[in-house]
Amino acid sequence: MTRFDNLFQKGLADLSAQGRLRTCQQWQYAGGALLKRSDGVVVTDFSSNDYLGLRMHPLLRERACSWAQAEGSGSGASRLVTGTSSQACMLEKRVARLKHMQAARLFSSGWQANASLVPALARLSVQVCGAPAVILADKLIHASLYHGCAAAGIRPIRFRHNDVAHLENLLQKTEGTGLRIVLTESVFSMDGDVADIAALHEVTQKYDALLCVDEAHATGILGPEGAGLANGLADVVIGTFSKALGSMGAFIAASEGLCRWLDNAASGFIYSTAPSPLVLGAVDAALDLLPQMDAQRAHVAALAASFRQKMHDAGQDTGPSSTQIVPILVGQEPQARTLAQKMLEAGFLAVAIRPPTVPPGGCRLRVVFHANHTWAQMEALADTFIRASKGLA
Repeated sequence: MTRFDNLFQKGLADLSAQGRLRTCQQWQYAGGALLKRSDGVVVTDFSSNDYLGLRMHPLLRERACSWAQAEGSGSGASRLVTGTSSQACMLEKRVARLKHMQAARLFSSGWQANASLVPALARLSVQVCGAPAVILADKLIHASLYHGCAAAGIRPIRFRHNDVAHLENLLQKTEGTGLRIVLTESVFSMDGDVADIAALHEVTQKYDALLCVDEAHATGILGPEGAGLANGLADVVIGTFSKALGSMGAFIAASEGLCRWLDNAASGFIYSTAPSPLVLGAVDAALDLLPQMDAQRAHVAALAASFRQKMHDAGQDTGPSSTQIVPILVGQEPQARTLAQKMLEAGFLAVAIRPPTVPPGGCRLRVVFHANHTWAQMEALADTFIRASKGLA
């Protein structure tokens, strides 16, 4: 025990009293859509983001091993020292093509990419435009983008969620010569709804603003051949390899000039060891598989649509979801915790999402569909939830 542990213990006790104390549980892959907990309990996973079921695909594991055989288990240094390999450069070109952009840069995580991007753009605004950047953000963007705003010393102007008219109204009112930056996601991780990228493109073009779209939850699972939803309409696209692509790491795709600026201004790129060849090999294999997975993407979409309909028929609220992410909105924390526990006891992992991840009163069970889910598993999940929710009425 250290001399400050009493403070940590008090902080933990406060969280526990609020019902917000979280603890990591140990899970291991148990085949298909199943996970096994450290105590031997096996459940069907409806919570992870492995949308295409690729993290255990043999080709990803084989490619990871082959790249490690050639380059080692680690990259050895940051990208600007000795961490730039020919494989990394090749992979960046593949990602750029996938996203219909000129260039891309790899990062170790989506959080790192987002938290590095915003300060780099803010620095450009001051250095070149001679004025601070103005950031306009959809109110439901990921915490990593908000962290990037804080790191840049900029308080973003928030527009109502998916409200392009409100964004335009705010853009009309912005003044100054600084760079105007619009931050949004294509698929929002907690509601499973999508942004109107075409409308955002139009309004940002009209007001000469830079459109940055986080495609973490669209890349691989949505769009033609899994290319996502931005479709070349954004100025900057951020995405991860840790969801539908079954690996780890992230990217920023943009113009060659913007990516060269990131080489010199993005702290997460400059000061972090480059991603491991093991990780990049798996990503390379996933990119090989994406064009062949239309059937899997259609299966996931069909499962999610059927589940939403079952929930609606039972009087449940799934919000604006139209993707593989289906929230079941239950309101308050005690109900969310109770329902998640009942589902777990019935053999389904559907984690309760609570504040601060969502606003107070917005608690939900976040149900996520994967290509390795069966129709029987989806139907059993729906039936179990309906019975469990009736028990709380």
